[in-house]
Amino acid sequence: MYVCSCFGVTEAQVKKHAEDGACTPRQIASACKAGTDCGSCVRRIQAILGRGACPRRELADQGRPVLAELSAPASLDEAA
Repeated sequence: MYVCSCFGVTEAQVKKHAEDGACTPRQIASACKAGTDCGSCVRRIQAILGRGACPRRELADQGRPVLAELSAPASLDEAA
């Protein structure tokens, strides 16, 4: 089922981007442009995102670094 008719983005694509770490409609828009044209799909995207766990949100709730945990390379201490 299409979520964003403007860019042909499906619900499955939005869920995949969420699984990959997108937690907000803005992050979904960055990944696939959904919600950036007419905006009528943004509420639907919010509803889809609201159903699942968000790794970044969970890290933030724990007071841990959000972006560093997901994409940081090995630290210099580990490399030495």
